[in-house]
Amino acid sequence: MTMPDAEPVDWQARANAAARSVTELFGQRLLFLPGTHLAAVQWPSKHLKNLFRPWHYWWQAHYVDCLVDAGRRELGNGATPAARFNGPRHPSAGKLASRLVTGIRLRNANTLVNNYYDDMAWLALATHRLQRLAEETRKPGRRRNARVHKTLTLQFDSASTDDLGGGTFWSKKRDFKNTPATAPVALYYARTGQQAKAQRLVDWLNAVLFDEARGLYIDGARLNAAGEVVVENAIYTYNQGPVLGALLELGGDANLARAAALVDAVANQLTVPGQRILRCDGTGDGGLFTGILCRYLALAAVDARLPESARNAAKELVTATAEAFWAGRRPTGRGATSAAAGYVLFSIHAAQPADTTYPPGAAVELSTQLQAWMVLEAAAAIQQKPQTN
Repeated sequence: MTMPDAEPVDWQARANAAARSVTELFGQRLLFLPGTHLAAVQWPSKHLKNLFRPWHYWWQAHYVDCLVDAGRRELGNGATPAARFNGPRHPSAGKLASRLVTGIRLRNANTLVNNYYDDMAWLALATHRLQRLAEETRKPGRRRNARVHKTLTLQFDSASTDDLGGGTFWSKKRDFKNTPATAPVALYYARTGQQAKAQRLVDWLNAVLFDEARGLYIDGARLNAAGEVVVENAIYTYNQGPVLGALLELGGDANLARAAALVDAVANQLTVPGQRILRCDGTGDGGLFTGILCRYLALAAVDARLPESARNAAKELVTATAEAFWAGRRPTGRGATSAAAGYVLFSIHAAQPADTTYPPGAAVELSTQLQAWMVLEAAAAIQQKPQTN
């Protein structure tokens, strides 16, 4: 007897479930101000207490990016109220993302400039995608977005100097240049028509922070008291993501060859032993890392300029990790308020169930939930998008 084919996974529906859960459990107005949105850094959490918790600018930037992902799916489904991830009675993902950018600015002392260039680079990338979404949905352009890009581009120009031979400083201390800042700034330059600047940054990464033996990009470099360049050899999963994105955005034979090799190195070295599931890096900032990597692996998975083996590897890494996160989810469960019922929580680690990493009663960090949402959006993007040339 022939067994019927399994029903195809609906990654859009799964991504919508993650989007609803994050926005409803963590999302709120800033100080109850209309036209604003911001995410609490943990759940459950009292509204006013969130103002006294540590401020995580770059977590909010990735929240913007996740909402843009949802908005692009809404656009693909007709951009009607019925297509909205949270139903027709709620704002579109794009509108919520715009409110979030307003909330970030107000919470950040009425400015989008802060002390860390990598933080600002992530927001610049997210708002650039938000602007493109607005254009494609034929919504009027926001002057705010143009001001954001002008302000942040000036920041990146000032941080991308010839010190240490090139690269972008990590912070306003200007004593350390690293992949976390240089890679997203390079990607931002590449996406905004500044290819020469982007290529110079990528060339510096290749010359200074690429580990030939492992095929991956290490953390950063600084000058010691003797004036010698000293590198930090730690390898972080998320750093490989924006490098991959910049290589793909710039294109050309050399960059694309490096992109294919980078996918292969990620598959061989950054997975859970014996599985094709990407490793995760705990809570705090590390709670975002695997989601960021998957965002850019999804681009590689549908890029026809790459060899089929690289595309297939990228797709397998994303979908296996997404499947693991989905399989390990748990409902909000006992102890949740009636308003929080019906939503899901995701594990800190894709290879472990949420019941283990976030048992009932545990405080759940925003970063880890954004990570799972990003991974599910990456899987949905691969499922929706044909290969591109």
